Amino acid sequence: MNRRTLILAAVFLMLAFVAWRLWPAGQGGTEAAPRTSALGPTTAPPPARVPVSTDVNLAVKAWPPEERIALADRLNAPDKDIQSDLRVLNDLFQAWATNFPQTGNPVGENAEITAALAGDNPLRLALIPRDHPAINARGEICDRWGTPFRFHQLSGRRMEIRSAGPDRKFATADDALFSP
Repeated sequence: MNRRTLILAAVFLMLAFVAWRLWPAGQGGTEAAPRTSALGPTTAPPPARVPVSTDVNLAVKAWPPEERIALADRLNAPDKDIQSDLRVLNDLFQAWATNFPQTGNPVGENAEITAALAGDNPLRLALIPRDHPAINARGEICDRWGTPFRFHQLSGRRMEIRSAGPDRKFATADDALFSP
């Protein structure tokens, strides 16, 4: 081998090594190591993958839009109760987790979470229609009495959901809570 061939082989091996180190986790092969610089890691290692339900009712990504929206249709249905509404919201968060396994639950205040569930997300996946009757003029998902739900992130995968109840005041005896 001549010197030029050796240099090209060394450059190729270095590029292959760098590509292997930077390859995104979950894209096949082994998990990528965290990127490092002279100052240490530049990003945190990817979060551990949390198993999510494989229940066909939650794997909404492959559903046609009209069936995805059917899940949200049960929210604030007249023949249901607040506990059913809380379970529907939890199902929406589980559907989110199924479709966005690396990101965790949507974050922010009610309006930001609602926007993400309504399609303001990387896949433009609407789990609830923007014009759903449970969404108020400020873009917040509301309980059956018109009070915006409160969402409290317990972890990347667990969301506590609270309704103020019929008296429309939080922290009273009639509040309804879903805590996974």
